[in-house]
Parts: sequence; C-alpha cells; structure tokens
Amino acid sequence: MKVAILLYDGITALDAIGPYEVFASVQDSEVKFVAKKKGLIKLDSHMGYLHADYSFSEVDSADILVVPGCKPPNYKVPMNDEETLNWIIKIHETTKWSTSVCNGSLILSKAGLLNGVKATSHWGSFELLNSLGSISTEERVVREGKIVTAAGVSSGIDMALQLVAWEKGEDIAKASQLILEYDPQPPFDTGSPKKAPAPLVEHLRGVIEELAKQDSDFK
Repeated sequence: MKVAILLYDGITALDAIGPYEVFASVQDSEVKFVAKKKGLIKLDSHMGYLHADYSFSEVDSADILVVPGCKPPNYKVPMNDEETLNWIIKIHETTKWSTSVCNGSLILSKAGLLNGVKATSHWGSFELLNSLGSISTEERVVREGKIVTAAGVSSGIDMALQLVAWEKGEDIAKASQLILEYDPQPPFDTGSPKKAPAPLVEHLRGVIEELAKQDSDFK
C-alpha cells in the first residue's frame, strides 16, 4: 500500500500526521511525505516543521493520495500554485483513493476533482468549498467513488482507518486502531458546530472569516 502525503508550507501537522500514524502501523505500507521541494516544511503554528523526503519529480504514482489542510488563509498558496495542482491531478490518475483532510478539500476542488461532488471539510470552509463547485456535507468522512474527504483536523485518523479497512480488511484496521490506542474520550462535547454552544460557534466563525481575508504568510 503506497501512500503519498502532500506537504506545503503552512500545513496543519495533525492533518498529515494523523493519517500517517494509521498507515505506518500497517505492515507492508510505504508512506512518503512529498512537496515541491525536499526539505523542511513550516507548520501553520510557526512552531515546528515536517520534513518532505521526496519532491514532486520523484513521486509519480500512489495507491492513496492524502491532501492535508491548514489554517486559513494558508490554503491560498497551494490552491494557486500550478505545479502543486498539476501534481495532484497526475497522482490522482494513478490512485485507488484520492483523499483530503480538513480544508485540504479546497485544494482538491481547485484541482478540479470535486466538481459537483459531495464532500466535507472543516465546518468553517463550507461556503468556500461550495463556491468551488463542490456540495458540502457535515458528514465526518465522505466517499464519492474513489475520492474520500474528511472533516476537520482529527477526522483524518477516522478516514485513514476506514481506508485501511477497505484495502486490508476490518481486522487489520481494528488492529491499527488498537495499536494507536485511538479511543477518544474528550473532556468536552463541543467537537462539532451541532454540539458546541451557538455563541462559541459564531465567535469562531468570525475568527475564521477574518483569517481567510488575510494574505498568507507562507509565500
């Protein structure tokens, strides 16, 4: 099972590392972090880096493509980078599964892969996702053909476990979940807009909208 995880400056770490940990726990899997250029990739927190061991020119196929998301407005850079979009399209032609986490679905949309397709993203990006031609849904993990999109940040773990189940069987996926001891028991029940208090949702929606209006620092 060959997995290519796209990296770009401004990425959210868990969007990439969550799926990575799941896929890496599966025997005979090969996971590659890929970026335009090999080297350190700055996180959206400005407090660390991931490392891309491969450049676009070195990876031309994959069984699974993962496009992670980021905090707004950092998605503007990969969405407007022709080389990145062309690489996604090229890899998509070879994949069994082309996937995104959080607002990585915006990048898939800009690559033309979600036109008229039901998809999910971080709840704060639904309006933009719809404007790009997709049909947003609040489902946590959405499968449309070979395209699979996951909601915000932590949902990438759920998506990766589902992909392992489809590819390797439920027993292998259950073993991966146990290895990771993925047994969420959050102290608060505010993990989605449906559950969180309305004032908190509206406050964060305003913060997200203001961030999205800014120019990205990652250029």
